[in-house]
Amino acid sequence: MAAEVGEGNCIGYAARDQSGFLSPFKFNRREVGPKDVRIRITHCGICHSDLHQAKNEWGGSLYPMVPGHEIVGVVEAVGSEVTKIAVGQRGGVGCMVDSCRTCQACKEHVEQFCPGTVYTYNRPDPKSPGEVTQGGYSSSIVCDEDFVLSIPEALSSDLAAPLLCAGITVYSPMVYYGANKPGMRLGVVGLGGLGHMAVKFGKAFGMEVTVLSTSPSKEKEAKDVLGADRFIVTKDAEAMKAAAGSLDAIVDTVSAQHELGPYLELLTFNGKMILVGVPPQPYDLHAFQLIGGRKTVAGSLIGGVKETQEMLEFCAQKGVVPMIEVIDIQDINKAYERMMKSDVKYRFVIDIEKSLK
Repeated sequence: MAAEVGEGNCIGYAARDQSGFLSPFKFNRREVGPKDVRIRITHCGICHSDLHQAKNEWGGSLYPMVPGHEIVGVVEAVGSEVTKIAVGQRGGVGCMVDSCRTCQACKEHVEQFCPGTVYTYNRPDPKSPGEVTQGGYSSSIVCDEDFVLSIPEALSSDLAAPLLCAGITVYSPMVYYGANKPGMRLGVVGLGGLGHMAVKFGKAFGMEVTVLSTSPSKEKEAKDVLGADRFIVTKDAEAMKAAAGSLDAIVDTVSAQHELGPYLELLTFNGKMILVGVPPQPYDLHAFQLIGGRKTVAGSLIGGVKETQEMLEFCAQKGVVPMIEVIDIQDINKAYERMMKSDVKYRFVIDIEKSLK
């Protein structure tokens, strides 16, 4: 590996500017406090939001930036007051590392909606004044035990990592909005990192799953590999017309610009369309598209720590895991280039233990 830049007790790969190019970087993790857990990172998933933030596409990026919020590893130290996890056990860290603990959102275990949520990277770090939180493209992380997840024995570390963002992002709204009942008819828009997990959860819940895609080439894999029951090419006007009113809920994972209207037509009355993708421009939506069938358009953001742990247990019980491609960290920039071309099935995972020395 190329020589690291800087000094510190942790090695990672960081973006220095909005080019998003990642290179070796040394920095300091804080000392383990009474409620802290230090994890030696073995695997970290790559989320598309890592790319957005490394390139400052959402604005407000803080450099140098070590991305990564799908973190799994082995606990190597715990503070004197830690009770939830022990040295030698596997632990995970998702999109958050802290919150205020006192607001209504925190009391209801939806810390992602806390005004004081501290994200795993690219945020000022209140526990290290003057510093910025740095993510999982690194050798270790120190995190408050309340934001550390236990990894069930049935889940391998590489497959568990993407569940901490891609998994919970679709699992949480499916459960909250009741799109998890056996026999219900679920539509999934987009077949990427989020979409393929929505298909897998839908089948695990006992639902009839229809993939909605602009790409006819994805039909065979959607059905034969992921287990989807139906596949509709959304550019096929006749197929879309024939499917009108055939779905109870839709999970829309697409972040490219698209219209909602054609998908709303696929919902039956009282149907729900759940948005988890983030297109660059606002949607154009008319009230008549909703009121005629008492339809709902809703959104969701990841999930709280408690629910994420519940999801991990569900995945372990049902065998729900992502399809991944494992890479060395030295290949991270090539992986970003491939992500921009949608050239991954369906989630990259960095083997930190093997490749980051």
